[in-house]
Amino acid sequence: MPSQYPIDPSRTDLAREFMDNPMGPHSAALQRIVTRMRDSEAEGRYVLVTRIPYEEWGLAQLSGRRGVDLTLLEDQVFTSIEEAERAVFRMRWEQITGAPLALD
Repeated sequence: MPSQYPIDPSRTDLAREFMDNPMGPHSAALQRIVTRMRDSEAEGRYVLVTRIPYEEWGLAQLSGRRGVDLTLLEDQVFTSIEEAERAVFRMRWEQITGAPLALD
């Protein structure tokens, strides 16, 4: 069962913490958000995929159904794992909170 920990869209301080250091370590409050994002429903969840090992990553959406392929987002390609992590964080943030992540 997915986590029910709410994400407060006004906590952009935690989003900034992630953007500054996407690979961690993270504060306890940010780790709860990251865990919540990873525990969300499989259907429609954004995930990272390796396109070329150690060189290129992309984004995809899970179908949520066993045996049904994920949907690659062809326009989302990254040459840095950190940039890919930032992108998936933004997409999950909006998907879960219903509000786009607005950072200065």
